[in-house]
Amino acid sequence: MINSTEDQQDPSFLHSLICFGGVIVIVISGMLWLDISLHSLLVIALVWVAGHSSLLGFSYLKIKSAMISGIEKGLGAIFIFFLIGILVAALIESGTIGGLIYYGLDLLHPTFFLPAGLVLCSLMSLATGTAWGTIATIGVVLMGLGAALGIPLPLVAGMVVSGASFGDKMSPVSDTTNLAAMSAETDLYSHIKSMLYTTVPTYIISIILFTLFGLYYSGQTLSAEELLTLTQHLEIEFAISPLTLLPLIVLLTLSLKRTPAEISMLASVGTAVVLAVATQDRTVTEVLNSLHTGYVANTGLEQLDTLLTRGGITSMMWTMSLALIALSLGGILDRGGFVRVLLSGLLMRIKRSASLMAATIGAGIVSNMSMGEGYLSIIFGGQIFKDSYEEDGLEKHMLSRCLEEGATLSTSLIPWTTSGAFITGVLNMSPLEFAPWAFFNYLNPLLSIGLAYMGFGIFRKTQLN
Repeated sequence: MINSTEDQQDPSFLHSLICFGGVIVIVISGMLWLDISLHSLLVIALVWVAGHSSLLGFSYLKIKSAMISGIEKGLGAIFIFFLIGILVAALIESGTIGGLIYYGLDLLHPTFFLPAGLVLCSLMSLATGTAWGTIATIGVVLMGLGAALGIPLPLVAGMVVSGASFGDKMSPVSDTTNLAAMSAETDLYSHIKSMLYTTVPTYIISIILFTLFGLYYSGQTLSAEELLTLTQHLEIEFAISPLTLLPLIVLLTLSLKRTPAEISMLASVGTAVVLAVATQDRTVTEVLNSLHTGYVANTGLEQLDTLLTRGGITSMMWTMSLALIALSLGGILDRGGFVRVLLSGLLMRIKRSASLMAATIGAGIVSNMSMGEGYLSIIFGGQIFKDSYEEDGLEKHMLSRCLEEGATLSTSLIPWTTSGAFITGVLNMSPLEFAPWAFFNYLNPLLSIGLAYMGFGIFRKTQLN
């Protein structure tokens, strides 16, 4: 195997700091000041890290092997990208997205749109255990409704991501929830119970903030005449009836039955394709082609055309290519030991429990930035910090809680992670635009750290029953 490490050495703490710091400088400076494509910046960062790996004795073949290893760990997410693009196009073709926007304009008052949307996304993600599925379905609809109501789209996207992340973090059927508990070797429901101490107050704060912004923007929404124009154009574009909601019902039903996500999405796509041909006056050729190229709306209303022209495999190519580069970069950083040495060096400087918790949360964010995949960050954090929590006498669910608050919640806010790239592809918005409005995602870790230093919510062995 070319993975042998006999002729290579671990980097020093300083070397790891320089290497990882260089990646951050390249990406941040290129994005914020030079306006360089994120893909190009990650390629430059990849070359930078590969150069540092060669200094440690890595051959070209070993660097290539590390890149392939990184990609292999994220192949599941790449496959989901394809399916999400197909699903969005199919749901628009069948009139499902248009129907939900149509009914939503009647049911949701602008004042309560943001808090109601937050709760709706939270419930769907909590029930299905998937933030991505929530964002690609209800999230797309809420973006359309928000635009129709005149609410700034970055604020709407922040609300969608906050709600979806809450459910993904707290759901007993979520991959990340189970993975965090497994990585910390703790019971699933002890893990969820522990998270309530920081999650509930953060969620309440988030609802209050979204309610306040809803009150602020309620006076700036579209007039009744403008809303009527939107609904009329939707009626012209689609044959709207309760039947158009069938593909979403199929998706939710299968998800609640714990059917694998891929099968649930394919079943929903199949239902949507049949519905589009049967009720929307679309040919089989038109519908199947749109699964590749996406749906192109021609309502005559520019605002509506922009909202509905999306989906298809091609719409996810930007996302998939970015994820492949980021996973390659993460593979080299992981195989080279840069992140492991960096975090191990930080552990040696920690003197108190609150600092250990803060370091775990921070490590989740750093791991997401370096490896580009939240799942890997959770597993990696469990391996690095498990012994330290044991030595400090902390309950194992304290580790699992911090793993989630660092890795799960930050992954959607970093543009080059698989989650950040996915959201960019689905909502047509970079995390840099909506991150300030994703209150739950950044307030939860901040509140958790603050409460830890105040001594609240810290449980030592046998304390939480």
